[in-house]
Amino acid sequence: MVSSGKARAHTNIALIKYWGKADEAYIIPMNNSLSVTLDRFYTETKVTFSEEYIRDVLVLNGQTVDDSEAAKIRRFMDVVRNIAGTSMYAYIESDNFVPTAAGLASSASAYAALAAACNEALNLKLTGKELSRLARRGSGSASRSIYGGFVEWEKGYDDATSYSFPIDADHWEDELAMIFVVINNKTKKVSSRAGMSHTRDTSRFYQYWLDHVDEDIASVKHAIKDKDFKYLGEVIEANGLRMHATNLGAQPPFTYMVEDSYLVMDIVHQCREAGYPCYFTMDAGPNVKILVEKKNQQAVIDALQKSFEDHQIIASDITRTNVEIIE
Repeated sequence: MVSSGKARAHTNIALIKYWGKADEAYIIPMNNSLSVTLDRFYTETKVTFSEEYIRDVLVLNGQTVDDSEAAKIRRFMDVVRNIAGTSMYAYIESDNFVPTAAGLASSASAYAALAAACNEALNLKLTGKELSRLARRGSGSASRSIYGGFVEWEKGYDDATSYSFPIDADHWEDELAMIFVVINNKTKKVSSRAGMSHTRDTSRFYQYWLDHVDEDIASVKHAIKDKDFKYLGEVIEANGLRMHATNLGAQPPFTYMVEDSYLVMDIVHQCREAGYPCYFTMDAGPNVKILVEKKNQQAVIDALQKSFEDHQIIASDITRTNVEIIE
């Protein structure tokens, strides 16, 4: 028996951050999060299951991944096999369509595409909710990449209750864009996983962060409903800064921000003063993402180009496309 499926999923950027796990094994987060799905960055993955295969093999961007790096993928495939009730191994071919300089982790789109491809190949007939739960087992943020547009990840309290769902924005996403300012794409001294755990366990500011996340989620939903870009931007900017503040409160403290990160923030402030509303957010790294209305996108890019090289500035639309099966 041989069966295959191929899927495409887009990556996402959290506007209200996911920072810290309540359950490391099942990747259950400490708090809800909310993201936008990006048009420019995506992964295409084909999965072929066969009774003839003796182990899972991953080919990423044309290169076979060695056993040590493929270990996480194999753990995920064990979850898939358990759901499907099969012992077949798989040959996985995955291509990431992410600019090499983007400094953008592709795990969200990668595991969302892999989950959808497995669903197709094994005819699992998973619902969107079930597919989101499955993708989460590979990477937490992948649960959000099952959907396009604005997406909320409900933290839940166990495997069955932790999943993502889309938020209706009446096509407002079509008017928005995100600009990436790539400051450093080298390996981080503190990985996202290590940073989350260390902050959750030691930061004096972490409980304050948790106490305000639900309020931020509610505020963003209100801004989306009213299509209030200023309010949306103010909330996501403050939320991102609070997340990074938890790192400074850890013992010992650490930060992902560098000098150029602050320079981008200053340029964003200057753009707002000049009448071009835009708002920044940062994940676990020095690179800065800027949410902007499309009508003002070029003005913000022009301002950034005075301090950064063209290859450091990458713009993307927001897509409403859900994870999809492709031929």
